[in-house]
Amino acid sequence: MKKFAIFFASILCAVSFMALPAIVGAQTDVFGLEYGAATGLGQQDPRETAANIIRAALGILGIVAVVIVLWGGIMWMTAGGSEDKVGKAKKILFSGIIGLIIILSAFALTQFVINQLIGATGAQV
Repeated sequence: MKKFAIFFASILCAVSFMALPAIVGAQTDVFGLEYGAATGLGQQDPRETAANIIRAALGILGIVAVVIVLWGGIMWMTAGGSEDKVGKAKKILFSGIIGLIIILSAFALTQFVINQLIGATGAQV
């Protein structure tokens, strides 16, 4: 009987120690927004901050892809009929267009995923 009591007490202690973080976490801010207010930093949701960083990075990549397409077009216009220069310009144009398609697809995919995650977690946009 004494072994059963010790076993039961040890199980009860183990379960209480495992449940303690969940009990304490339910009473605090899960995303750490209170720490931002205490340190003088912003109070924006970290998920929204990550989404803004991803959007900015994809926007910059989109601008780079458009510049590559423009560069290929200028090379084609200034080729002067040279087959080598026209062929090189076509390769640059094709690569720029493929890059632009990939970047726009990535942007659309991340927008969808971010909107679904924010909607599923109940955050206000």
